[in-house]
Amino acid sequence: MAETGNAGPRADAKASRGAVAAWCLFDWANSAFPTVIITFVFAQYVTKVVAVDEIAGTEAWGLMISLSALGIAILAPIMGAIADHSGRRKPWIFVFMLICLMVGAGLWWVKPGPEYLLLALVLVAVSNAAFEFGQVFYNAMLPDLAPGRLLGRISGWAWACGYAGGIACLVICLLAFALPEQPILGLDTESYEQVRITGPFVAIWFLVFALPMFLLTPDRPATRLSAGQAIRRGLGTLLGTIRQLPRYGNIARFLLARLFYIDGLNTLFAFGGIYAAGTFGMEFQEILIFGILLNVTAGLGAVAFAWVDDWFGSKPTILIAVAGLTVFGAAILVVESKLWFYVLGCVIGIFIGPAQAASRTMMARLAPPDMQTEMFGLFAFSGKVTAFMGPALVGAVTAAADSQRVGMATILVFFLVGMLLMLPVKEPRA
Repeated sequence: MAETGNAGPRADAKASRGAVAAWCLFDWANSAFPTVIITFVFAQYVTKVVAVDEIAGTEAWGLMISLSALGIAILAPIMGAIADHSGRRKPWIFVFMLICLMVGAGLWWVKPGPEYLLLALVLVAVSNAAFEFGQVFYNAMLPDLAPGRLLGRISGWAWACGYAGGIACLVICLLAFALPEQPILGLDTESYEQVRITGPFVAIWFLVFALPMFLLTPDRPATRLSAGQAIRRGLGTLLGTIRQLPRYGNIARFLLARLFYIDGLNTLFAFGGIYAAGTFGMEFQEILIFGILLNVTAGLGAVAFAWVDDWFGSKPTILIAVAGLTVFGAAILVVESKLWFYVLGCVIGIFIGPAQAASRTMMARLAPPDMQTEMFGLFAFSGKVTAFMGPALVGAVTAAADSQRVGMATILVFFLVGMLLMLPVKEPRA
């Protein structure tokens, strides 16, 4: 296979505005899960309330995220390769969405107490894996919806839409469940029902706002292959691609760089709420407010840098974003006051969106048109194959040093390595 460093999406790849808007709205729908469950609400509930103590909870949460990521890394490229031979993406997205929201709704039964810790970790691990599997097929739809000159903007706008969805969901959780002395539905605060309700609530949110994408956004036509044929051909193609990946040198270099800086970013997501609760003593309401502010700045950053992505390229956008994450991430680890934590956290948010959106754009520009889902499977692989390293390292260092600050500092190493590996990557012209 020839080097595809200059390959990009088809010049005529486009869909109606309504179809693109519906695709972006799916980001609004699914972002509630990582925002509310993985980062800001349920993570700190598990580590502070369910676990024996915060240190043990942080270590257990890190191990769970690592094992979940390892499963994603192994299976995502396989499913992407199979989907390229079966043609359609939306059925795969629908199945994994249902698994994510049904298992996520089960978090309602995670009551306070160490005896519920294993249940919490299993439910979160399974729902998180299903969420990430669905993202492989969702991201692979991008090149078929947008012409090359608009890839950066549509990808960035979708990320911004996702952040807006995260904000909206967090605001509702704050006003309906967290702030009132007597939450709606007669929820019992002594058994933390105002926190546990976020699992079913996010599931309903996900389902309702995902429907327009399934109804309005076009999908690739199904092939005539049976499921067995698609699986055999997909596995064969994937093995061939992996063997010849050195011939895709530019793509391989990009995936290797992304492997590190996204590992750092994912670890930041997994432990952000835990760090806020453990080191700064933030309560549930304060973490929700911080999450809202962070999502506002992240959405603004995704929108603003979407133009930079299309005008100057994905590579410069990624380098600027990761550099910002490194500098301000180091600063937030040394401040003592909640005010400076809020301020620096919001500044960090500006660079989170561009790092994610521009990476998706870069993959869309590099992927051969007939291997888009497979390449996005490898894209997911690069974001998860070493994802156990970041959470495991934070958990282990936190336990060894008995300090969350020291543990969180390990994230900066992943950002620095990712930037250095990104420098030799060549970007195709849009």
